[in-house]
Amino acid sequence: MSATAERPAATTEILDKALSGERITDADAIALLRSRDLVAVGRAAHELRNRRVDPDRITFVIDRNVNYTNVCHTDCDFCAFYRRPGDRREGYLLPKAVIFKKIEETLALGGTALLMQGGHHPDLGIDFYEDLFRSIKSRYRIHLHALSPPEVQHIARRSRLTIPATLTRLRDAGLDSLPGGGAEILVDRVRHIIAPKKTKTGEWLGVMRAAHRLGVSTTATMMYGHVETLEERVEHMRRIRELQDEHRGFRAFISWTFQSDGNRLADRVPAETMPTSFDYLLTQAVSRIYLDNVDHIQSSWVTQGMKVGQVALGFGADDLGSIMIEENVVSAAGTTYRATADDFVRAIKALGKTPVQRDTLYRDVRVWN
Repeated sequence: MSATAERPAATTEILDKALSGERITDADAIALLRSRDLVAVGRAAHELRNRRVDPDRITFVIDRNVNYTNVCHTDCDFCAFYRRPGDRREGYLLPKAVIFKKIEETLALGGTALLMQGGHHPDLGIDFYEDLFRSIKSRYRIHLHALSPPEVQHIARRSRLTIPATLTRLRDAGLDSLPGGGAEILVDRVRHIIAPKKTKTGEWLGVMRAAHRLGVSTTATMMYGHVETLEERVEHMRRIRELQDEHRGFRAFISWTFQSDGNRLADRVPAETMPTSFDYLLTQAVSRIYLDNVDHIQSSWVTQGMKVGQVALGFGADDLGSIMIEENVVSAAGTTYRATADDFVRAIKALGKTPVQRDTLYRDVRVWN
């Protein structure tokens, strides 16, 4: 009997629907996740990836993740990085001189962007960010991919501004695009458990909608494998897909699994339910099939490791993300993977593909033939 004949008819029908160009439903996506048919789902995801972007190329970006402060008052249970306000021993706010040096090191390594995110520091309002961004832009030619929606909301509240006014001022000061951090799972039941003080679902989406209306492109993320159900995982993707239908402002979708070391949430997630590499690859493949209006799916090698990150390029991903010259948040939760541009090039060439260094907006910087 063929592999196709052995699969449940529902899985085959759903994949055929997707491959024929029809949008799959939430129920379809849940069925694919429950099917555990990784090979068939992955094959379909890879085919859809090849139709949307050049099948012979795999892209990556060279940038640096600068966490300008770890001081934060939101107390998220899944975060091992933050320190509470008043922590004089381990809390920090990077001086400009330190940030400038990090930028210079990034540019020297061929980097094109600065991914800048931090905590919700109670003392930092819009003036701090305007001054910092203008100082950076006056000195360096670099793309500022900075401030997740929760940070934008915090700045707006701290400065008594609307979200559109805050984003407009940040954009005019030098902000080029927004990262999709702080999404976790876009379902308020889940958010109430893992981060009750943080941005709610509608608020996160509202910041992104405002950014898209202002012409500021963004990415979207999902951190899963903790207290959410499969249905809620798909609900998260639906929220992204619906907003993407409005403005097409999301460049890419990146998902990764919950990292359990050094945080309070780990105590509520049984070890036997923690996502495996199988779960990661299946979820990523379903995201490619379901998110039919998002061009790029990034492989999260930073959380999964380079081997799985490389395999993920055959399960719907077309991009390896960043070499991460610096990374502090995921490593604080116990996961520490490092790679260079040469590592990326070797991994991509091993798949018989052409490595392409891109910028944040997916424009070619360098092509390895």
